[in-house]
Amino acid sequence: MPSLSPTMEEGNIVKWLKKEGEAVSAGDALCEIETDKAVVTLDSGDDGVLAKIVVEEGSKGIRLGSLIGLMVEEGEDWKQVKIPKDVSPQPPPPSPVSSPPVAEAVVSAPAKKAPPAGKLPFRLSPAARNILETHHIDASLGTPTGPRGIFTKEDALKLVQLKKLSKLPESRPSPAPPTPTAVPLAPQAAPVPSSYPRPAIPPVSTPGQPNIMGTFTEIPASNVRRVIAKRLTESKSTVPHAYATADCDLGAVLKLRQNLIKDDIKVSVNDFIIKAIAVTLKQMPNVNVSWDGEGPKQLASIDISVAVATDRGLITPIIKDAAAKGLQEIALSVKALAKKARDGKLLPEEYQGGSFSISNLGMFGIDEFRAVINPPQSCILAVGRSRPHLRLSEDEEGNTMLQQHELMTVSMSSDSRVVDDELATKFLERFKANLENPVRLY
Repeated sequence: MPSLSPTMEEGNIVKWLKKEGEAVSAGDALCEIETDKAVVTLDSGDDGVLAKIVVEEGSKGIRLGSLIGLMVEEGEDWKQVKIPKDVSPQPPPPSPVSSPPVAEAVVSAPAKKAPPAGKLPFRLSPAARNILETHHIDASLGTPTGPRGIFTKEDALKLVQLKKLSKLPESRPSPAPPTPTAVPLAPQAAPVPSSYPRPAIPPVSTPGQPNIMGTFTEIPASNVRRVIAKRLTESKSTVPHAYATADCDLGAVLKLRQNLIKDDIKVSVNDFIIKAIAVTLKQMPNVNVSWDGEGPKQLASIDISVAVATDRGLITPIIKDAAAKGLQEIALSVKALAKKARDGKLLPEEYQGGSFSISNLGMFGIDEFRAVINPPQSCILAVGRSRPHLRLSEDEEGNTMLQQHELMTVSMSSDSRVVDDELATKFLERFKANLENPVRLY
């Protein structure tokens, strides 16, 4: 299993494109692998014969470096190939049945100190435990009312009050603690089940049966979803986010776009935004920076990451050297990369890197929002929808009148370690001026 992205730790075998015994030439596609970013085709580096598929398609969570297949040179007996002893396929998932005891290394399990309130089918909060121990009260005489069946401080105080009034019920017999027995020590031995197993709260629903109130269904997380969750958490907890918002008048952009459409040049408002950001970064290169863990790093190329929603999660293909591209070239690049992203066919170099991100939710009717920075980038622009807005303005003769404008709210999240509030404000002002005067984009 090769490493196909910088953050990849494991991969899934989606499909084998060659069969055992089939001849393979250098450059031929062997299989499709789902990484933490996309589905990538693994190509063969040599000529030969695919002798053995070690990990079948559909297998998930294959660690990097694990053996997934074997090739032999042409002319060799591929049917007699053997898996090397020092490399083995991924071990199967552990069976829920506990493993048999091992003969050696048997020790006696130390007896556990029983809690003051006896062995209980519910948990005690620290405050409740302290109160019960102080007043020598058995928790089994009360009923837990806390969330997830926890015996709370209030529950303990109720028992104390009942004791003072001599109204405590008779003690309920508590089960005797289990007798210590010899327990085999074995690597990764299954834990001995408790005499009072803690119920799942809330319980997992049973497949094929109607859901009971309070139950839930576990949803398996894909590699992409796990990495997105990890990176978003790291970003929000380690990057000091600062926010700045501005309203942009799209009147000139919409007018120019209509003229271009008449000439059969199809570009979207988002293409204008990408171009305006790229031009502004070129004018203000001190915003085209990243934080590498030690300090700011000036980036030579202006590469714009554009957020695309897919079934697997959010991914950001990159428009390379966007400042040097024209609007039509940007439009074609965005369409091609978005399609590859949704099909899971992006190459690693098409989504790795980038110097500035754009996330546009305007097509979903969102007025404005704040986006999470994509480290090591220092900024991301959140784009809302365009909406009509009436403003008082003066005509050439100085007469005041109400005019309708198409406004769009953009919010920039910036890393305060490298782009402070003043710099972010100036950048957003320059971007607004460039977008409202699209002649500056050429």
